[in-house]
Amino acid sequence: MTNHHADATDAGAASSSSATGTTVTVDAHLPSDWARGAMREDIHRAFTRRPMILPPKWLYDDRGSEIFDGITRLPEYYPTEAEREILAGHAAEIAAVTGATTVVELGSGTSDKTRTLLDAFWSTGQLERFVPLDVSEATLLAAADMLAARYEGLEVRAVVGDFTRHLQQLPRGGTRLVAFLGGTLGNFYEEERRAFLGAMADSLEEGEWLLLGVDRVKEVGRILDAYNDSAGLTDDFIKNVITVLNRELDGDLPVQDFDYIPFWDAKQERVDMRLRATAPIQSRIAALDLDVALDLGEELRVEISNKFRIDQLDAELASLGFELAHSWTDANEDFGMVLARRTAD
Repeated sequence: MTNHHADATDAGAASSSSATGTTVTVDAHLPSDWARGAMREDIHRAFTRRPMILPPKWLYDDRGSEIFDGITRLPEYYPTEAEREILAGHAAEIAAVTGATTVVELGSGTSDKTRTLLDAFWSTGQLERFVPLDVSEATLLAAADMLAARYEGLEVRAVVGDFTRHLQQLPRGGTRLVAFLGGTLGNFYEEERRAFLGAMADSLEEGEWLLLGVDRVKEVGRILDAYNDSAGLTDDFIKNVITVLNRELDGDLPVQDFDYIPFWDAKQERVDMRLRATAPIQSRIAALDLDVALDLGEELRVEISNKFRIDQLDAELASLGFELAHSWTDANEDFGMVLARRTAD
């Protein structure tokens, strides 16, 4: 589970300077109506194909984002704190190994955890530019205000965009480290993941760097507890996608007629989060002029979370133009972080 709040702005660019000397530039690559148009396309596709797959980005309206924040604080949900522990222990090493002058963060949100990384780079005097990429301009601007106060003189080049579409729009120059944290890589299906990593390789120059935070394969019960918490927050979170599409697209799907079903796919080594109809459903999504029918027991696939073995990820990265330089884990060996260098074609 990863927070990708869906909001956008008009395509274009704007810049400003703060009293601390920090320059903030916003490059917008999403039109103001992007979110609504993308939702209409995604939901229509989801309910007119089998299996039915709802893209997880629509979980994150304001309420969904608030629920997810609560999930990250639960004792069962280990990934957030485990990744924070790794960053705290190895950020200085990452800065020293890469020598990067630009840090890019994909799906940056509030750049909360990334501050640990930025602090390490800033303390060496090597950091010249930070490039956060997110679909929400409001979130980016709020983070930029915080960064301006924290890092006097830093250039902040915010990119309003979708990291599956706009990697080629990342500003070039210097040596870049691209951080893709939070286990977000695990939310891609295998073919999507390879396409994303291939596009990432195409956008980087030889000698530039990719930092990935990934959840590791471990005891299945511990994994499932993180996605089926005793407080019921994950149940509310996954069902929130029905509330969002009903509200935004004038739908009448009955939230009460769905059960949240998380299960472990041993073959793919991933958690699969679904909604299962507990009764036959006949509904309508008026904004799409679409009738929706689900049989008793039929399922909506909402989100997956792949778990990784570092040697297998190393092989996948190598096949796509990267060389694994370092890997780290937390004290409990729950979560992993890998640092890979772009090699020559």
